[in-house]
Amino acid sequence: MKIQAEALLFDNDGTLISSLESVYRCWTRWAREYGITAEEFARVELHGRPAAEIAADLLPPEKVPAAVARIEELEVSDVAGGVELLPGTRELLKSLPADRWAVVTSATRVLAEARLAEVGIRPDLLVAADDITRGKPDPEPYLLAAEKLGVDPARCVVFEDAPAGLQAGRAAGMTTVALATTHDAAELSADVLVKDLSAVSAQATDEFVEIAVAG
Repeated sequence: MKIQAEALLFDNDGTLISSLESVYRCWTRWAREYGITAEEFARVELHGRPAAEIAADLLPPEKVPAAVARIEELEVSDVAGGVELLPGTRELLKSLPADRWAVVTSATRVLAEARLAEVGIRPDLLVAADDITRGKPDPEPYLLAAEKLGVDPARCVVFEDAPAGLQAGRAAGMTTVALATTHDAAELSADVLVKDLSAVSAQATDEFVEIAVAG
């Protein structure tokens, strides 16, 4: 299968990299510190959402700012040795011109840049939680990325592993590619489904990027 696009937009954790062990380690410690029970914590969707939204689901409003600062502190301090590239990431990104792709993440800029730097990825454009007012599943993060790249949203392809991110991509009017890296395939609604980025290759021309999806 082949798709023509002008820009490729990648979620970060679960799409380009994996820091799941670090994420759960840090959030478990955070929950203990704030007296949140395992049952309360289990009811909240963690993956693919900004920390501020997760904290707001669990804590009174007056505690949220300090709690968000604390989880960022924990996660940034846990980056070393806690991040790994997912299959196909480096090869795909190397095949793309720097102005044809961006990372769109629910993490803060400080955390996202730390995780990406740990595995040697430095995108020209990163849209982080700090840059938006409404996180995924709202389309705002992906629409902002398209605007900054100067590309029609309809000519963008979103790569996501989380239902919230795929919903955001669809709402932005973009083609969606789901990666079955963190969720069961049955949970993922997208135009294309792959196991990970090793199933995706790309070739850039002056006018567009042709994406080939294996299988």
